[in-house]
Amino acid sequence: MSTTTTIVTRGDRRTRLSTKRVEPIYYLFLLPVLALFTLAITVPAVIGIFFSFTNSIGIGEWSFIGLTNYLAAFSDPAILQSYLFTFGFSLVTVVLVNIIALLLAVGLTARIRFKTALRAVFVIPMVVSGIIISYVFNFLFSNSVPDAGSALGIGWLETSILANPDLAWVAIVIVTAWQAIPSALLIYIAGLLSVPGDVYEAADIDGASKRQQLMKITLPLVAGYVVINIILGFKNFLNAYDIIVGLTNGGPGTATRSIAMTIITGFNGGDYAYQMANATIFFVVAILIALLQLSVTRGRNAL
Repeated sequence: MSTTTTIVTRGDRRTRLSTKRVEPIYYLFLLPVLALFTLAITVPAVIGIFFSFTNSIGIGEWSFIGLTNYLAAFSDPAILQSYLFTFGFSLVTVVLVNIIALLLAVGLTARIRFKTALRAVFVIPMVVSGIIISYVFNFLFSNSVPDAGSALGIGWLETSILANPDLAWVAIVIVTAWQAIPSALLIYIAGLLSVPGDVYEAADIDGASKRQQLMKITLPLVAGYVVINIILGFKNFLNAYDIIVGLTNGGPGTATRSIAMTIITGFNGGDYAYQMANATIFFVVAILIALLQLSVTRGRNAL
């Protein structure tokens, strides 16, 4: 990228104007990426939105039906239940993940032995496939936990919580948090390591306790990282699918069916246009949430 400087004379004043000219080589790198993004993301999305106004089942003939799919989606109890579950699950999980990850990060950046090895251990869940993790925990919740409950005489643990419509979501939160904590942990560790040590030394000299340092120094200085983890975590949890499939497959009944699972199940069941309308609604909702998060955090998330 080259810069051209132009001097403009206005009466007795001379103004220096700087204009930047983009080198052609930048377009050489940009255009292939734009083309791939358009073909792989934009075009399929536009086609999907188009078919959401039809009665298409994914193949064969179709005809326009206007807003019928959208009106039906807004009054469909199954879709409304999936939205309620997904947003409730996402809120609970993002709070749990950030609290645990921040506490672990504080501990793993303290002056303790083997902290490097411990950091490596804590990030292991991050590299394991979600579907594998869910199948392992499915076995634990269905067999090991009930056996332990029977041995300890804890009645409510003697049956699998995955079969309980009121408790199955708890298992999904636990497993999702277990996999999501490492990524949030790494971000918090990076944030804590960026805090100057002199700040804590001055606090020690002033007699501040560890709790006071955490609340008055650590949290304000890593607030930007908290914002990042909340935004990224909430976005990821809204798209929850593989862990739910491996644990409950949306059950019992439809108690733990997420939005993503409802859409994909509908595609496979011949409700292509109907669930495409649902996907479009979900896309708009996600954009609105992102805009709300940006408006709330603007100016507060500078690192």
